[in-house]
Amino acid sequence: MTLPRERRGARASAPASARASLPAPAPTPGPVDGPEVLGRTGPDVGGRWHDESMPLIAPTAEMVGRDAELGLLDAALRRAAAGETASVLVSGEAGIGKTRLLREFRARAETSAAVFTGWCVDYGATPAPYAPLPAILRGVLAELGEETTAEAAGPARAALRLLLPELGPVDRAAVTPDGLREAIATLLEAAAARRPVVVLIEDLHWADDATLAMLSFLLRAVSGHGVLFVLTCRVDEVRRGGAVRSFLVEAERARLLDRIALGRLDPVAVRAMVEALSGPVDDAVFTRLLDRSEGVPFFVEELSCNALGPLPESLRDVLLARFDRLGDDAKRVVRIASASDAPVPHELLADLAALPDERLDEGIREAAAAAILAVRPDDSYGFRHALLREAVHDDLLPGERARLHRAYAEALEIRAAAPGACLESALAYHWHQAHDAPRALAASIGAMERSKASYAFSTAARFGELALELWDQVPDAAAAAGIDRVSLLRRLGSILRNAGDGERALAVVNLALDEVDPATSDRGVYVRLLRDKALYLQNLGRPGAAELLAEALAAMDGLDDDRLRASVLNLLAGRHMVAARIDEAIETADAAYRIAERLGDHSQMSIAANTRAASRVHRGDVEGGLEDYRLSWQRATDDSARLRYYVNYSDVLHHLGRHREAVRVAEEGIARARTLGVERTTGSILTQNVAEPLLQLGEVDRAEQLLARDLTFRTHRIFRVYTMATRMRVLAWRGRIAEARALLAEWRETMAAVAPFERQVEYSLLSTELAIHLGAGEAEEAAAVIRRFLAADGPLIGHASRLLLEAGWVVSAVRADGRMPDAAALAESVRTAWAALPPGLRPEGWSVVLTALLDGAPDVLRAALPVTDEDDMPAAFRVVVRLDLARRLIHDGERAEAASALSAAREIAAAIGNARLQQEADELALASGLSGEPAAPALAELTARESQVLDLLAEGLSNRQIGERLFISVRPSACTSRRSCASSA
Repeated sequence: MTLPRERRGARASAPASARASLPAPAPTPGPVDGPEVLGRTGPDVGGRWHDESMPLIAPTAEMVGRDAELGLLDAALRRAAAGETASVLVSGEAGIGKTRLLREFRARAETSAAVFTGWCVDYGATPAPYAPLPAILRGVLAELGEETTAEAAGPARAALRLLLPELGPVDRAAVTPDGLREAIATLLEAAAARRPVVVLIEDLHWADDATLAMLSFLLRAVSGHGVLFVLTCRVDEVRRGGAVRSFLVEAERARLLDRIALGRLDPVAVRAMVEALSGPVDDAVFTRLLDRSEGVPFFVEELSCNALGPLPESLRDVLLARFDRLGDDAKRVVRIASASDAPVPHELLADLAALPDERLDEGIREAAAAAILAVRPDDSYGFRHALLREAVHDDLLPGERARLHRAYAEALEIRAAAPGACLESALAYHWHQAHDAPRALAASIGAMERSKASYAFSTAARFGELALELWDQVPDAAAAAGIDRVSLLRRLGSILRNAGDGERALAVVNLALDEVDPATSDRGVYVRLLRDKALYLQNLGRPGAAELLAEALAAMDGLDDDRLRASVLNLLAGRHMVAARIDEAIETADAAYRIAERLGDHSQMSIAANTRAASRVHRGDVEGGLEDYRLSWQRATDDSARLRYYVNYSDVLHHLGRHREAVRVAEEGIARARTLGVERTTGSILTQNVAEPLLQLGEVDRAEQLLARDLTFRTHRIFRVYTMATRMRVLAWRGRIAEARALLAEWRETMAAVAPFERQVEYSLLSTELAIHLGAGEAEEAAAVIRRFLAADGPLIGHASRLLLEAGWVVSAVRADGRMPDAAALAESVRTAWAALPPGLRPEGWSVVLTALLDGAPDVLRAALPVTDEDDMPAAFRVVVRLDLARRLIHDGERAEAASALSAAREIAAAIGNARLQQEADELALASGLSGEPAAPALAELTARESQVLDLLAEGLSNRQIGERLFISVRPSACTSRRSCASSA
């Protein structure tokens, strides 16, 4: 390793103030032991040695984030079984999940292969010779049996006694290393002749020379004999020039090993792991856990029970174990680095350490070799794990910690004078840790403003909160901060909102309102605070936003600020729109537009046109609404207006059935939100606006990926309501009904509370219930949801179109259950409601499909088939219409056409991944004898039919009712599903 000083030459002298505030350098240390790995080792109750950094009891949570790696191991086993060379090295840092991956692979491999496992063991400076081999050999001997073992090993069997003393005394003079190698290779080949063999060797980084030599031989000797070797190793902790590194380099150069590198888990996988360990997790808690664990599974598991609390003692001991073995200079370097929450440049570390160059370099080298510090390409040093930095920093004495941070701050202030230094964040952090409140306050305000300007809203919020914490500690704080307290609170509230912390934003704006007297304070400030609070309530999905906006307008009497008035009117128009008060929304948006037009405020004009556009579409004036959207885009001269356009326009396109276009518009918006640093807020609702049409199009994999990523962000509560509703529908689509119902139980109260003042949440809740009942095959329950929707009071808005289309699916399901009167009555109610919608809210293709499903006649269903295949048609209806047609054709004896329709339905259902539709198609195919499988003997068919008739008689059905349930086709076949065999007449 070449250190930065060695590349660039000697360092400059450290500032006296920096050096004086630190303890004096320790004497040059004596020899230092090699780096200790994460954790110590000790024997478990069965005699096996284990790494104490890993849990002794296997975690119960399902393994996440390793599907690709598991697939590679499965593929390697298949290659080995086919006689190809297949040996794999699984590499990764401590705690990354190598052992867990092997446990999962072993469980899968044992169904088809003999699996033998051995462990290399850490005995300190002297590795245990041949440590993994005894356990492996005992497994091989048990697999082969004594007689086969003796026959396979032949005279070389005596060599096995070197490793297995239970076989008897060994004559060492008669045993050679070659004999031992040959005996082991021969036994593995004999075992592989019976079935494939998998040899798992864990913790290769602790292997001794003899084990490495044996492995080098075996990888070559048993190649092509159905044996797969899987080795695990912490490659980053293997010393350069050491025996393990040489073995790995040679094995990979000779193509004897394929490498699978395990990386840290991404946020999606971390959230899945946390929820599997401890259930649903709050967004703020998850964000903190993600920051601290950095995606290392072991750390995730340790922190999952208390992500916000101090480090568990057991974890702290593990983290500090190798730090404790460092020499004094290395410890000094690591302690200094621990005071920075960012990588430390070489020059700064050198100034603060105040060590001679050679000792500094050796200290850094030792800390890096111990996998504590990492040398970065920009000549800075950072900790390999954030938790390790936290543990070392927490281990400092209070006075030592304060002196160290003051030294950092003083050294950074010298550097802050340079142009473009951008050190406000570091200065705020270090002055605060040094307990210098005035300097920390000024720096935190500067850090907040710089982070906000860079769209780093979470960072800006952290420093704004720090400034608020310090305010009361500083005399004449406003002068020190350069801003008054109410202005700070307003700015911080906006930053917190953009960071996705709606609760804290609301708390901050309430603090500001408590400090403002409406009678004596600046009314413009008061109105802005009311407006902000209304916005935060809206984001949290709480009532009262419209009332606050009305209060703000009333407070503006006599106030000459039309720009502010236009912004308040626009927010109020938006509240009217989502509450389905469409006329009021249009009237209020018109008023906002007129004021903004007079002022030449294009941004507010765009927002007003946007709200008016959505309102017109919901009222059925689709052409007028689309024209307003074109106007909104023309006037959208700033990012706020453009993002609102992307959100509302993509949503309206989706509800008009223009799904591809909706996806395109929303994806453009996400890209812009990401650029502006608001991916976790506006980007979240835009993600929902992509996922929902993707689900309608049957692209469920993409929808799942988007939703999983979005769930790793902290976002507004109201946005999460929509995301979770779509997630429930995805789960129902996949057939994971229990999970969908559990989520609905968790979120129903929230959704029901929001629905009265955000009408589209009511529709979202109905659609979610409907999706779950249809996914579970509960036709009657689904029909009850539609009846409840049709009986509800209040005006219908654009979202009603989709619910009515889905009602056609429900009618088909009720008819398939054999409840003809119920299906007919429901169909008539849906038909009436559909006709009552404005023409613009009845897409032509949807009308064709809905009419076909409500009617159920073969000719009408046939005519709908080409429409279902149109690109923007909801994909599920391609299956639903074909299933309905197939049922009717089977009933009418048209088996050839029925077989064609049913085959297409099965193919489409599988392609779009809808579990319930796949099941229904398969059941109908089996029950009708159109599955393509050999027909059962006639006697068996008769017995099955008789059995079903008896079941129906036991229910008390009449002959006519039984006839309706059990339609008789041209070629009778066994009915295995009442729903699949129900008449569609």
